[in-house]
Amino acid sequence: MRRIEVRTERREQLVDITARVADAVSETRVSEGIVHIFSSHTTAGITINENADPDVVRDLLAGLEKAAPRHSGWRHAEGNSDAHLKATLVGPGVTVPVSGGRLVLGTWQGIYFCEFDGPRTRCVVVSVVGA
Repeated sequence: MRRIEVRTERREQLVDITARVADAVSETRVSEGIVHIFSSHTTAGITINENADPDVVRDLLAGLEKAAPRHSGWRHAEGNSDAHLKATLVGPGVTVPVSGGRLVLGTWQGIYFCEFDGPRTRCVVVSVVGA
């Protein structure tokens, strides 16, 4: 198991962590198996989506803001209920196959850490299991 530290700069931000996850997989020397990438935070998540066009990230954040607006009369006293809801919609983790010691992702796919209550320093857990 590896831990990746992610520092975010804004309240809402998607950070491409694909290369860092690939490095963590490579360090394990597992040739065939799976890797699970997990966020242990209630106001952040992990997703896989297109990493070629930055407009996709902007559109994802805009869509999540429409689904869970920051100021919508939420009752949670900390004022970050929208972040909790967005993290629930995205989910805390993803699993990716590993083959030949490399991530098996589609041509345009990348792994993103999704920050909804930043800026913060976060921890992502990367677990690799061989077949």
